[in-house]
Amino acid sequence: MSIFDPEILQELSGLSLGLCVGGAALGWLLWLTGWWLHRFWIVLAATTLAGILGLVSGSASGIQAIIAAVLLAIAAGVLALALVRLVAFAAGGAAACLLMQKLAPSMGNPPLIPFLAGGLLALYLFRLWTMTLTSFAGTVIMGYFGLSLAQQLGKLEAVTISQERSDLLNLGCGILTLLGLLAQVIVERRRARFKQWREMWAPQLSLEQLGKLLENKSKPGKLRKAG
Repeated sequence: MSIFDPEILQELSGLSLGLCVGGAALGWLLWLTGWWLHRFWIVLAATTLAGILGLVSGSASGIQAIIAAVLLAIAAGVLALALVRLVAFAAGGAAACLLMQKLAPSMGNPPLIPFLAGGLLALYLFRLWTMTLTSFAGTVIMGYFGLSLAQQLGKLEAVTISQERSDLLNLGCGILTLLGLLAQVIVERRRARFKQWREMWAPQLSLEQLGKLLENKSKPGKLRKAG
């Protein structure tokens, strides 16, 4: 099973360089800030997917199809945060089913017990699972647009590589997903430290005093002279 589908890469190769760079940058932001901005990413993904689904599968045409797609996108965006744990449960169950099919194909299709166990585990480890999902999604987006960009620049044949080197690409996607998970953990820890420092010192310092303190920290020569 290849994560990077050759047909999708073939379609993406027709995009402009600006769109490929923008898509890769979007994937990198999702890869890095998945948990920090997870509410934003959830609403954005739900709104976009619902709007596209409304345009593609709508029975109406013209202005009515556009209005229906816009209303469906708004409804999905409003309900996204309320259903986020349900999505996490379904994603965890689906991941557990895929893993069991690889390790024990005789369990049946779909295995109910692994699905429920994976969903419950995803809810219990909601933060870690959200980091993992967003890191994986960001890696996949970066991979697709990065390969398409490299093909347009003449660096490699993305479609051929996705067919012949699928295992290598899957391994690279897994490694980048783990690196993205580690990066999000580091970002979250730094955010927590900064929030703790701000809550500790902000009530005691005025804005003017805080500005002077930061200015003195940026000029170590003045501190030595004052000492």
